Amino acid sequence: MNIRLLFNIALTLLRARIRQSVVAAAGVTFGIAMFIALVSFMTGLNKMLDNLILNRTPHIRLYNEIKPSHNQPVELSSKNHNHQNFIHSIKPKDEGKEIYNSQKIIRAIKEDERVIDVAPKITTPVFFNTGTIEIAGIINGINVPVEEKLFSLSDNVTEGKIADLAIISNSIIIGKGIADKMMVNPGDVIQVTTAQGEQAKLKVTGIIQFGIAEIDDTQSYASLETVQKLQGKPASYITDIQVKLKDLKMAPATAKEYARLFEVDATDIQTANSQFETGSNVRSTISYSVGVTLLIVAGFGIYNILNMLIYEKMDSIAILKATGFSGKDVKLIFIFLSMIIGIAGGILGLILGYGLSLIISHIPFETQALPTIKTYPVNFNMIYYVIGITFALITTYIAGLFPARKASKVDPVIIIRGK
Repeated sequence: MNIRLLFNIALTLLRARIRQSVVAAAGVTFGIAMFIALVSFMTGLNKMLDNLILNRTPHIRLYNEIKPSHNQPVELSSKNHNHQNFIHSIKPKDEGKEIYNSQKIIRAIKEDERVIDVAPKITTPVFFNTGTIEIAGIINGINVPVEEKLFSLSDNVTEGKIADLAIISNSIIIGKGIADKMMVNPGDVIQVTTAQGEQAKLKVTGIIQFGIAEIDDTQSYASLETVQKLQGKPASYITDIQVKLKDLKMAPATAKEYARLFEVDATDIQTANSQFETGSNVRSTISYSVGVTLLIVAGFGIYNILNMLIYEKMDSIAILKATGFSGKDVKLIFIFLSMIIGIAGGILGLILGYGLSLIISHIPFETQALPTIKTYPVNFNMIYYVIGITFALITTYIAGLFPARKASKVDPVIIIRGK
């Protein structure tokens, strides 16, 4: 068996039907190009949405929730141990939002090998005063370097710098909606009133925008020290502990473990964003399904063209067999023919797919949710190109295998006698 000779014969047959071969290769090229462009764009879009929601949400949040006490006085009485007690209209018990021994809890969590880092936080409701009008809002007290490391808040800061909160005392980065209502800009001083009636003046060092009206109209950020001073609390006062894990899938189990260990309430990211995560998975599934369908359709095109080529080249096949070529040789010729089409179409498809992705990545795209993004998001991950060319070669091989098997079974005596 002379592989080189069989390859040359396949090239000769390919050139003899060059138009059909080009059409088959074009089908592969188009399939791969659309697969790469579609998957790159959709995964890039998913990544952007993940940054918008999932990456801005702690994997685990520890806090104290206001809820009814589980142990009511009537149940604690020894006289009622053998009775069934029915209690209605239980009032919630406010034990305070502060997480006690927060510094020890933070140190213990940081020592956990599953954890990337921990960000303490204080959430306090306030009123923003403008003349006689009071606008309800929330100030989030944050550890600026850690918050930026874990949640990339600077991506949403449209004016000013997030780092200024750690440098300038009594400073605040205010939500876009609140800034528009109060008509304030960076450098202005605003007055806020706490729920306890305490008033303070804060300097606006920036404006932050998430593109969600309910958030932009209420949320603002300041340093932990500023919020602690605003509420008259000590440096140990913390209302939330935000945890980011190395493995996101461990969040539900780890949250339950921390809640039991530290005797606080805990919620995980899957519970907080279950609907969003489902939508992201559905979008990815649709992208891959459409891309794979395009490649399969291209494979059927190659199958049909090779089938027609066999019927048209029955004489050539008969002559090859009559001159000593075995059925296995003829089968290899047509497999070579199919793979040449697949490789040529695949390489062109990779180039075209990259070009389309590059064009999409330069199309202007502006969203209020991510003001720092100016063009459509595209993920240029090399794995999509590897998947595309691999699937194309497998598809073209299978598409050529069945016609090749048919050609290898051709009886040259019957063909020549019929002629």
